[in-house]
Amino acid sequence: MQFKAMILDNTEVSPGYWRMRMTAPPEMLSARPGQFLMVRVNPSIDPLIRRPFGVFDVGMYQPAYTGAVAQPYLEMLYRVVGKGTGMLSDLHETDLLDMLGPLGSGFNNGPPGEEKIIVGGGVGLAPLYLLAKELVRDSPVRLFAGGKTKDDVLCITEFERLGVECYTATEDGSLGECGLVTQVLESRLDYTGNRGRIFACGPNGMLKAVAAIGKKRNVPCQVSLEGYMACGMGACLGCVCQGSGHSNETPDYRCVCTDGPVFDSTDLKWEGETE
Repeated sequence: MQFKAMILDNTEVSPGYWRMRMTAPPEMLSARPGQFLMVRVNPSIDPLIRRPFGVFDVGMYQPAYTGAVAQPYLEMLYRVVGKGTGMLSDLHETDLLDMLGPLGSGFNNGPPGEEKIIVGGGVGLAPLYLLAKELVRDSPVRLFAGGKTKDDVLCITEFERLGVECYTATEDGSLGECGLVTQVLESRLDYTGNRGRIFACGPNGMLKAVAAIGKKRNVPCQVSLEGYMACGMGACLGCVCQGSGHSNETPDYRCVCTDGPVFDSTDLKWEGETE
């Protein structure tokens, strides 16, 4: 659906990373973890194309004025990387945004009681917080968050407040283990005998490594992909990726916006993967 959202708060939570809270229609409360929004960051024609953002959180907030009733809200977590996200970071309370959503497919939570392993890198944590809120209701949840530096590891305190056990890794050693988050993930799987189910979102290189770990260890793995989207509804074909059955003879393409953005990692063909 298309709707107008009024900004309630827009705060820089780490250098270059922002968290925005907005009003939302009641239908947004049913958004699935992993779904996304297409946002018009400026009412003018520049930039012309909407930008995709994962749904970080949804819930109810209490307005401050006397006699007010609780209202639905949604949140986005984003990184300033260009003109569009730079415009978002300049917005303030009471400014309006034009939104489309929720769009795409979400995560499949899997059976209750099973250990759930969440892996995120940088702004890839954006769709994983809402997922963690659901998973902790009936399963033990562990988060593995990584980044180049401590500035790229976001919202750990919020995950801990949910009851999620958190592990961190940074390439420069400024927070947690020194190295890649996939190394910490493998150590955990060694300890548990490859038990659990993996949910991941982050840079493509990280997702490729996590998918390989899941395949090698026979651990179910879902990944949330990013794509260059113009429409978010499968019309422009700007965000296609290769499915697991792709070859020169039998093309197999998937739209990240409609077939995903969440996929079973075995349903995709990763760069460099042989047929």
